[in-house]
Amino acid sequence: MSSRALRRLKGRQRGQEAIDLGYLQTDDGEQAPDLEEEKQDDGLLEPAKKNTSRKAKKNKSQKNLSNIYELICDAENDAEKQPADEEATASLGHLSSEESKEKSENKEDTEKGEKLPETEKGTCNVENKAHKKKKRKKKKASAGETREEAAGDDIDALLESIETTNGLSHEKDSCSSAGSRYVLYVEHRNLNSETELKRYFGARAVLGDQRPRQRQRQFHRSTWMTIPKDTWPRFSRPGISMSLLESRDGLQHFTFEHNRDYQQVQFKFLDAVESMDPNNIVALLQINPFHIDSLLQLSDVCRIQEDQEMARDLVERALYSFECAFHPVFSLTSGTSRLGYQRPENRAFYLALYKHMMFLEKRGCPRTALEYCKLILSLDPENDPLCMLLLVDFLSLRSREYTSLIRLYDEWEVHRNLSQLPNFAFSVALAYYHLSLQEDLPEAESGHMKQRSDQLLQNALIMFPSVLLPLLDLCTVQPDTAVSSHVFFGPKSQLGQPPALSELVSLYVGRSFALWKEGGVMVWLEGNVREVLRRVDSKDPLVEDSANKRKQRYQSAPRNIHRHVILSEIKEATATLPLEVTTQPVMGFDPLPPLDSVMSYVRPERQNGTASNESTLSLFFRSLLPNFNLQAGPQPEEEREVARAGRELNQEVNRLMVAMRDMLANIQFQEPPRDDNPERDEEEWD
Repeated sequence: MSSRALRRLKGRQRGQEAIDLGYLQTDDGEQAPDLEEEKQDDGLLEPAKKNTSRKAKKNKSQKNLSNIYELICDAENDAEKQPADEEATASLGHLSSEESKEKSENKEDTEKGEKLPETEKGTCNVENKAHKKKKRKKKKASAGETREEAAGDDIDALLESIETTNGLSHEKDSCSSAGSRYVLYVEHRNLNSETELKRYFGARAVLGDQRPRQRQRQFHRSTWMTIPKDTWPRFSRPGISMSLLESRDGLQHFTFEHNRDYQQVQFKFLDAVESMDPNNIVALLQINPFHIDSLLQLSDVCRIQEDQEMARDLVERALYSFECAFHPVFSLTSGTSRLGYQRPENRAFYLALYKHMMFLEKRGCPRTALEYCKLILSLDPENDPLCMLLLVDFLSLRSREYTSLIRLYDEWEVHRNLSQLPNFAFSVALAYYHLSLQEDLPEAESGHMKQRSDQLLQNALIMFPSVLLPLLDLCTVQPDTAVSSHVFFGPKSQLGQPPALSELVSLYVGRSFALWKEGGVMVWLEGNVREVLRRVDSKDPLVEDSANKRKQRYQSAPRNIHRHVILSEIKEATATLPLEVTTQPVMGFDPLPPLDSVMSYVRPERQNGTASNESTLSLFFRSLLPNFNLQAGPQPEEEREVARAGRELNQEVNRLMVAMRDMLANIQFQEPPRDDNPERDEEEWD
């Protein structure tokens, strides 16, 4: 009989008595018959199985009190493997059968132990103990695995139900395959520009100056988009909050809200803008250092004054204020959070993201800028208020994310007709060309991608022939006379295109011409241009079909494209804006607001103030108007007449500017005739 069974019968625990081999040997012989009787009684009484199993587990947890670590490990194992009595009655029956088997094995071991000599009993008992422990561990492990599998099935079912309610199923459905991510998936680590700078220059070069200052740094809330700086004013909630409007079709629609104090500050900001004095905005920021629109407007002023560092810092402060107001459910990465551009409170967030993205691109972080571009597009992909589809291809090529650009084109071409945009028509062909040059690709796959790039580029040149000559001009490449004098690529292709198409072409050429300056790209472009000329001369039916599409489409551009052109500040594109856009005032904090705006609060009517509250510049412009009186404000009828006259004057000035711009664009300076023998002139002068 084992010593552990004897201790259980006598109510003793290990470590409470001295080790006495003779005592154990006499007790084995005396107590063996009593133990067999008790085991037989336990086998007859079925209700007693639970009690015996509980006592066994209790005694098992109380053994070896002298070894603390062993007691802790046994308690953890028992807590993990012990099932609930109410939930697993079948498992209890299984355990009871295991106990009966173990008891029968104990009987056989005790009988064998009595037959062995006294000198061999100690060693046999030790071997039997180790053998029994291994068996019990294996049995309990197998039982625990079955319970974990059942629990795992329940957890998987629960997670599936949670995903369907939270809208994660929408993200999975939008993916092309089950294992791939959403095409506009945003990674948190890529929102930090330091991640990209570390990849280029190393962590020591990027964080070298910041490490000694970590101990003296003030506590700030951790954010994803910006890193708070010690030079910023102490953050206090400016009065912005985010609320959940509704959850529909797996999408959550949010909006920012302004409390009453913030609304009063917003009214003061509008007064400061109308005063046309930046010092008033600076004074307002001294009192309210985290007012969003003031930060964005002052950032534009600093950028115009070529203070890029201060302009970028103000935009980052605005983003930090926004991120501190996020709703707990709002997610930057899932692609299921929506933010309507119709509300003025949400537009500042769009503009702050756009301005921050452009600073990152100019700073040399195109991968981080691409992540912000996808973030802006994911906030409202159906309407795309800032028309980020005109920019995502450029940032993808700059950051060498060719595969993601091709995937976006393949997935969205069906319902968005991306091939009708000049930027996608040329950029996707360029992405295929760069992929075909990768060395790790097989030769067959590389040849297939090269053939695909040639086909896409030829289709783009046939659909948008007016891109070629301006692109070569900005790349400082002199085109061949066979190309420049051809009717298809000549000046006639630029003069006869619709206004909306000229706006898109000028935007793409002015932004992406640097991507075509590589020598290999120019050779590839030259070969495809010659092939296009051959197809045009052979009267390919695609040429006539593309000409008909250009005449029917691109008659007028939507408002979001005009808004994107204004924000891009590309001279070639802004010169093509229509008069209905250039004749109306454009505010930097809200360029071209949508016509279906949803106003949550309205600015109260201003009372006519005295002239002393107005700036000198505004007084000067008002003094040029007729019937100007410094003391008394204009009457309502006079205000309408002055406004009408001002609008007419503004339209006439804009028309004059457009005519002058066209005249300057068409001016061609002739070079003076060159003499064949310049040395002769020098001799004559001598």
